[in-house]
Amino acid sequence: MTLKSAIQDLRETTLAAVSGLLAKLAYLGSLRRREGGYGHWGMSLVHGEESSDRALKAVHSEVLSTVLRTPIAELVEDLRESSQGSEKTAGTYVEGMREELNELLPSPQDAVSASHLNSVLVALSSLEKNRKDATPSAS
Repeated sequence: MTLKSAIQDLRETTLAAVSGLLAKLAYLGSLRRREGGYGHWGMSLVHGEESSDRALKAVHSEVLSTVLRTPIAELVEDLRESSQGSEKTAGTYVEGMREELNELLPSPQDAVSASHLNSVLVALSSLEKNRKDATPSAS
């Protein structure tokens, strides 16, 4: 029997079940402990605490980097997909992400990524508000 590495298991099993890039970022952020490291009992049980922690931090950094490189137009669509699984509107979902900004980061001390992610979330929030406020034209 071939075993998957912790990173491979995280990507192919755990995150494959999460719809949307922003939802993946929020999920990984929810696993980060305030005192440092990550808590995922299944990963720790299968791969060990240290290996699990390294994999979660690496993949969390990858997902954040992907979000920050993704064009806003794609993230607008992703926001709708990500929010569907949460039972929240897209606007409420992105506002919740803005409120939990530091939890979304693999390292809360990363001021550059925090500023960039905040800008992305502000843009998404504004676009979502404008979309919601737009009225169809009478043709």
